Amino acid sequence: MNSRERLKQKRRVIVKIGSSCITHEKTGALNLTKLEILVRELCDLKNRGMDVILVSSGAIAVGRQVVGFHHRPKNVAEKQACAAIGQAQLMMIYQKLFSEYGHQAAQVLMTKNTMMDHLSRLNASNTFEELLVLGAVPIVNENDTVSTYEIQFGDNDTLSALVAALVGADMLILLSDIEGLYTDDPRENPEAQFIDTVDELDDRLMGMGKGSGSDVGTGGMATKLSAAQIATASGADMVIASGADFHVIHRILDGERIGTLFTGKQNEEFHLIDILADEL
Repeated sequence: MNSRERLKQKRRVIVKIGSSCITHEKTGALNLTKLEILVRELCDLKNRGMDVILVSSGAIAVGRQVVGFHHRPKNVAEKQACAAIGQAQLMMIYQKLFSEYGHQAAQVLMTKNTMMDHLSRLNASNTFEELLVLGAVPIVNENDTVSTYEIQFGDNDTLSALVAALVGADMLILLSDIEGLYTDDPRENPEAQFIDTVDELDDRLMGMGKGSGSDVGTGGMATKLSAAQIATASGADMVIASGADFHVIHRILDGERIGTLFTGKQNEEFHLIDILADEL
């Protein structure tokens, strides 16, 4: 069985979406059509019998629209106020959409301290497990409302990989405005070659990480490669793909060659606390 065929057997899947995937490019407002497709895809994975966790960016982007900002918030107070307003609005929409397809969404907000503190990390793990037992879809985001520089993950790519390791997920899908890993930035170098599968993340590949150039997201290719290091070391496969069409979610899990696949290899020396110390 090849590495793509193996994706058909996944049982616990984490899907991470960037802000640019769920907002309209021109206005920055929520793209409700895409959100409905996303929720339908995730509910269908649930109907297949999979555990599903969604790591969703977008709270600040949504909040800035609600309060009428035409610029990206720059100071901490503005960001946190927008996050508080936007997270509530985003979860209200997710709850409505998931319920329409017979499933429940649950909000999980985390800070770096959640992962660094042993008791908090254990509590988070137990909460995730109980939510999945109850059949809910945890929707995870960084708690931007209270996060400061010292307790920030910085991007949801890292957060999603850490959650994958925490809950023992066997698949992580990162969807953003990046189609996958190239040998160079394809927007600047037309001869850049697409990389279909990565079995070993060496220094050369890690050096290919470059910023995404998105106006609404925070994570570029460098953060996605760091996420791949964490996820694959914990034993999960990971795919980086474009979030332009959320139908790719089921197509990836049906074994289609979409995006860049990073194959997981359970590292017997993998310890989440060591990864936390290095990454955070």
